[in-house]
Amino acid sequence: MRFFTLRGLRKRAALAAAFGTFAASLIAATPLATSAAAASTMQQVTNFGSNPGNLAMYEYAPANLSTNAPLVVALHGCTQSASDYHAHSGWQKFADQWGFAVVYPQTSTANNSLSCFNWFDSTKATRGRGEAASVKQMVDTAAEQYGSDRNRVFVTGLSAGGGLTADLLADYPDVFAGGAVDSGPPAHCATTQAAASGCQHNDQDLTPKQWGDKVRNAYPGYTGPWPRVAIWQGASDITVAPVNGTELRDQWTDVWGIGQTPSSTRNLAGNTTESIYNDTSGKAAVALYSIAGMQHGLAVNPGSGTDQCGSTGIFYLNYICSSYYTAKFWGLDTADSSGGSLPAPTGLAVAGTTETSAKLSWNAASGAAAYHVYRNGSKVASVPGSAYTDTGLSPGTSYRYTVAAVDSSDAVGALSSPVTATTSGSASRCYTDNNYKHVQAGRAHPSGGYTYANGTNQYMGLYSIAVVHTVKETSLGQFVVADSGC
Repeated sequence: MRFFTLRGLRKRAALAAAFGTFAASLIAATPLATSAAAASTMQQVTNFGSNPGNLAMYEYAPANLSTNAPLVVALHGCTQSASDYHAHSGWQKFADQWGFAVVYPQTSTANNSLSCFNWFDSTKATRGRGEAASVKQMVDTAAEQYGSDRNRVFVTGLSAGGGLTADLLADYPDVFAGGAVDSGPPAHCATTQAAASGCQHNDQDLTPKQWGDKVRNAYPGYTGPWPRVAIWQGASDITVAPVNGTELRDQWTDVWGIGQTPSSTRNLAGNTTESIYNDTSGKAAVALYSIAGMQHGLAVNPGSGTDQCGSTGIFYLNYICSSYYTAKFWGLDTADSSGGSLPAPTGLAVAGTTETSAKLSWNAASGAAAYHVYRNGSKVASVPGSAYTDTGLSPGTSYRYTVAAVDSSDAVGALSSPVTATTSGSASRCYTDNNYKHVQAGRAHPSGGYTYANGTNQYMGLYSIAVVHTVKETSLGQFVVADSGC
């Protein structure tokens, strides 16, 4: 890929020269902090996993960050860098103000000639593979380092970073509670470089269900909860056409099972129209922000006002502080993402386990109408009482549980302290079936007509009932081909 993509070799060459000079000046003006930097500076993390996507990891956290705080992943656009995005986007202001950490993945010209994230490449932007897997490793590393609330991990990105953001929300709905796509295409709109330009510039003529299927097929078998998604689109964007905002709206409202008619609409600063699409409980699930007159870039609004942030520059356009409204949409301005006032349940304990289940109990909380149960950061149940048995688990596997009380208005309170339940038996379990059945059971995923094992991405041949393999689940969600013996 030579740009996000660009049309025409002449246009590519001109933009490459202009953007390359701009990127170099930004990096010189805003140097990255070293690993020895003090708190409240951006620092590089060099050891965060196998890093199959060959990305660099930078992070920022305010001094005295509390445990159980949210975590935001912010992805730069083409020709940009982590330091550039940190300096211009406004996320530092709200990290300091509301108390959360920010991770900034950074790509390079070694991955893409204009330092674009490869959102269009199915070998790099799908679950367990390439850049997507590297970002997941960054989340795991930062969450462990800061003691982050795994129920409040979010991802946002601009342009190509927005494209990868959309992919990540589809690939890892069990990791990200919400996302924001700024001037980017829908999730998995393109799976090859050749198709990328069409996604950027043209209506793909897909129904909401067809768009939603691209999300559902990214992690087969997953049933929710789904991320809450904010979409930012300039109405005069000629790099990523405004239809992308509509397609993203169609995609995520379909995933949520809600219609494409907004629940509410209002006018905001900077010629911005906000359209909200509520879930069945009346809570905002999808938000579309259309900015009249804005071309390609991230909307910022420099100033000291509550709803102002960022600084202007190429691709940082003075209209409205998108980071402020995104953070508000996610609930980062409250003590809990739901804003509930109920205290955390106490006494959460593991009452017993089997090979495939874990029984939990906790003390009833005053004012609770129900309780949400979370496994490894994702909600798995809402129950009326103070006990729950989680089933369908893998043998010999550890799971982390937390519980939150829910009041009569469906506001979710604070999370309990976590407990770990380890099922009995061996962690390895084998399954023999055709590739189609493996995909349907969530043990593998299709890409380009072929099948790959979930977690390890081992090649399994054609996506067909005629190809049969034995796969071994070595840990939760990790499968290897074991045809020679299990």
